[in-house]
Amino acid sequence: MSRVVFKSNEQGQILLFPASLDEKVPQDSPARLVNQIVDNLDIAQIIDTYKGGGTSAYHPRMMLKVVLYSYLNNIYSSRKIEQALADRISFMWLSGGQQPDHNTINRFRSCHLKEDIHQIFTQVVLMLVDMGYLSLDVIYVDGTKIESRANRYTFVWKKTVEKNKAKLEEKIRKVLEQIEEGIAIENQMEDQPPLPIDSKELRRRIEALNRENRTKAEQKAIKTLEEKQLPKLEEYEKHLAILGDRNSYSKTDPDATFMRMKEDHMKNGQLKPAYNVQIGTENQFLTHYDFFPNPTDTLTFIPFMKGFCNRYGFYPDKGVADSGYGSEENYEFMEGNEIEPFVKYNYFHKEGKKAFRNNAFLAQNLYYNEKEDYFVCPMGQHMKKVGDSKRKTDSGYVSKISIYEAENCNGCPLRCLCHKSKTNRRIEVNHNLNRHKHKVRELLTSPDGLFYRSQRPIEPEAVFGQMKYDKAYNRFRHFGEEKVKADFALFATAFNIGKLWHKINKRAEKEQENQQIDKKILINTFIFILIFRLFQKIKNKAIPYQNLTLKRAA
Repeated sequence: MSRVVFKSNEQGQILLFPASLDEKVPQDSPARLVNQIVDNLDIAQIIDTYKGGGTSAYHPRMMLKVVLYSYLNNIYSSRKIEQALADRISFMWLSGGQQPDHNTINRFRSCHLKEDIHQIFTQVVLMLVDMGYLSLDVIYVDGTKIESRANRYTFVWKKTVEKNKAKLEEKIRKVLEQIEEGIAIENQMEDQPPLPIDSKELRRRIEALNRENRTKAEQKAIKTLEEKQLPKLEEYEKHLAILGDRNSYSKTDPDATFMRMKEDHMKNGQLKPAYNVQIGTENQFLTHYDFFPNPTDTLTFIPFMKGFCNRYGFYPDKGVADSGYGSEENYEFMEGNEIEPFVKYNYFHKEGKKAFRNNAFLAQNLYYNEKEDYFVCPMGQHMKKVGDSKRKTDSGYVSKISIYEAENCNGCPLRCLCHKSKTNRRIEVNHNLNRHKHKVRELLTSPDGLFYRSQRPIEPEAVFGQMKYDKAYNRFRHFGEEKVKADFALFATAFNIGKLWHKINKRAEKEQENQQIDKKILINTFIFILIFRLFQKIKNKAIPYQNLTLKRAA
């Protein structure tokens, strides 16, 4: 039996010519792509955030390379980045052998990169446009809820605050009535409801009462007002100022709103402090992002598209989204800015079903005479217009609703199938919304519409899946909307670079496969030619032999 020989593995050996780190980093490593992209970025604004004097600082271009490469490798902690700089060759190569500590890394992210990372993201997207991976002509819009770092049990609810504030105001009003001898608020009429009491007014009235001589009981009531009820009133006013139009917020992260999550890390289905993250994608690259406090997507579309325009200076030609964005306000906005609306509305799929189309009693299926402005019920009775009404959305958009009523439904044999009202049937119609729906339906059922509808599930939905499950980016690690936005911008930039690296590698693999296929075709063709020529030679030799055999037989 032959002797087994093992390679030497001495850890303390000295090399006469130390190997270069560049030799240890593969040519197709994502670190080289990060290095190349960052070298071509304009970081003048980041450099301007540094103050002169003192010791030398790490170069921001090197720091940006390290941070982006860390996010590309699902490393988000500054301490883990510090450890990677000491352990991993690709990090050593990017940093040039330098090892900034976790405080320096965190300070770079929170101080120097907080404002300018959004501009860095835009530069990377424009690079992708120049490379031909993006066009910015179409945008796929969708939203998801990402949980905040805030404590889950520090919630403040608007309804509760308003209710408690009203009770407190009533207590304060009664105390003031007793002290001021029945005068709750100066110059108030008896038939008017009591005016709300704010903290400034209450403080002024307490100061006025303290200047007067009062009994011990009145002094005790005034002291209660000043030490207990006034601070509580100020607290309620502070809560309402932070809440604004929201229904809730977290005390540890006031910018986060409590929302119902599809899947959270506690998996108990409770409301969690979170942000509504809206993204725009194309070719599975992130092209735009924004954060909103409201849990629904309908009211986020217009400010999101305005943010896209502010970032790039123009609106996309086509907007693709699901039915959560299908509203009259959004359709009107897209029409005004010449954006083709490939956005479904609520009844888009239901309208295509046979049961819906064959139901003659639905208001959507009633015949409408546009010239004379009336509807026709299933019994042939005209439903004439009887008035208009207006509806206002939470964003302030006003919709015009036309009301139509049948002349006489008494004795109609189809009344039980038509409506359940005790009076004549009434319908409410939004003609402007119906006009937009008709236009959108034609677009969605066209060849382009079928294509964009098929692409929508594999555009933002795929990005969300990769973000939450592949990249483990399912919960924010910072407090406050500003810091959260900056962190997400870093992630989005690294995500696009990683996506570019995968596409470049896939293209290279495909080219290599094509080359191998071409090589096989050439080899097979050469072998076929050789076999064919060999067959021809054998055939040519066989013909004289056959002739000789025939002569001998003769």
